[in-house]
Amino acid sequence: MSGRLSAVPILKKLFYCSGLLAVASPVSAEYALNLPEPASELTREVYDLHMLTAKIALYITLIVTAVVFYAIFKFRKSKNYEPDQNFHTGKFGTWSWVLVPIIVLGIDLSISAPAIKTLHLIEDKTEADMTVKVIGTQWKWIYEYMEDDVRIVSSMLSEEEAEKAEGEGYLRTVDNPLVLPVGKRIRFLHTATDVLHAWWVPAITVKKDSIPGYITETWTIIDKEGLYHGQCAENCGRGHSYMPIQVAAVSQAEYDAWLNNKKQEQLAALEEASSDKTWSKDELMEKGEAVYNTNCLACHQANGAGIPGAFPALKGSPIAAGSVDKHIEIVLKGVKGTAMAPWDSLNDFELAAVITYERNAWGNDTGDLVQPAAIRSAR
Repeated sequence: MSGRLSAVPILKKLFYCSGLLAVASPVSAEYALNLPEPASELTREVYDLHMLTAKIALYITLIVTAVVFYAIFKFRKSKNYEPDQNFHTGKFGTWSWVLVPIIVLGIDLSISAPAIKTLHLIEDKTEADMTVKVIGTQWKWIYEYMEDDVRIVSSMLSEEEAEKAEGEGYLRTVDNPLVLPVGKRIRFLHTATDVLHAWWVPAITVKKDSIPGYITETWTIIDKEGLYHGQCAENCGRGHSYMPIQVAAVSQAEYDAWLNNKKQEQLAALEEASSDKTWSKDELMEKGEAVYNTNCLACHQANGAGIPGAFPALKGSPIAAGSVDKHIEIVLKGVKGTAMAPWDSLNDFELAAVITYERNAWGNDTGDLVQPAAIRSAR
């Protein structure tokens, strides 16, 4: 009798909690604890498969929980139930060992059929309209538009910069989003310069590891304009959480205008870098600081102190205060066996400026000025 009485308050509490959850469901939906709304055929298939699996898991959980609670209350000790020592000899006990695997297999087959279709779609190798090479590096993304020879570096904005910029706030906003046209089949080639990364924008395409020395591939056809977000989905080190992804899906006309503007900017930068002009210290330092903040800050820090045990300091270091030629070689060609990748993709002026900045910032004050001609001869 006492067992039955003690169970009543528990049942009441469960009933009240379920009522509160039902009322709160519209509010909890705002937390968006799910994949984002898909914006391509591929991610729509993945989303539907995810929801199917989640529903089946929910139904199984409810059934198993109901059976467990039924058994607890039906066969509780207070009702003086004794365990059936011959359960396994009865019809239910005998056939359950056959029925349960059949049910499990049926559940697996109900998921595998649409999963095979989705997997074939993911691995579809239909010819693309355009190709973008996605390069992961600690801790930023580099995008190369293969057909148009356009290259952009995408880095997370600082907290102060993110507050001023249009976007989704700190840890979500970058300086150069990947701009893509809607309605075009886009092929992504993934690789990395240092460690494993993974480029994932769940609204438009599937996750794929970026492996140093290897090329992996994904694709998409974005069908809705908008700003889509993603994140590096591989634990790539200390700055893993500072590798957000922004993709701006725009109309073909907007994309063509953006691409033409980028080409003009890169052409102007190339002409600037290849000129024989002798740059002043102020010009080199201004440009060098901008290049450093975009490409070097994540590892060597804003104050040049580096990250002890991971990345060397440049402030007061033998690299920044030693031989200029050695400094140029390290920045230009990298250091094998370390995270210091070659930065030969930067133009001569950018490299000359950032090396000048490193040799004269944070109290280094060597007075050395590196001109683009020095970089040109070292290539």
